[in-house]
Amino acid sequence: MADLVETAINAGNFNTLVKAAQAANLIETLKSPGSFTLFAPTDEAFAKLPEGTLDALLQDIPKLQKIVAYHVASGDVRSDDLVQIDEAQTLEGSIVAIESADGKFKVNNANVLKTDILTDNGVIHVIDAVLMPAMVAGR
Repeated sequence: MADLVETAINAGNFNTLVKAAQAANLIETLKSPGSFTLFAPTDEAFAKLPEGTLDALLQDIPKLQKIVAYHVASGDVRSDDLVQIDEAQTLEGSIVAIESADGKFKVNNANVLKTDILTDNGVIHVIDAVLMPAMVAGR
């Protein structure tokens, strides 16, 4: 089975996320044997950011690292687990809110489009928006 990074690359709709993870020097973390849950924004989700935001982030590596790490939680958290929790600790250090209703999930304000894409070092849940940690969004 492929790891998180290989799976994201092979899916073909996470190019911007992979590019951001590379720029933020987080590829090795996402390839490491630990167990991770990646809330993965699609390329369309990144396209919804205000114009110039992504380019600015790619120039601000510390901020970019915080944002990419905010999409990763420790452990293999599948949809069965998401139903039972209302928050998850991220690698960035802060918490994302998990909401489940009628078989659908939200992470903060992002809708989960697809759950449980299994990899050999965790699981990917596809989301329709880029998550911003409070300390970054507030600036």
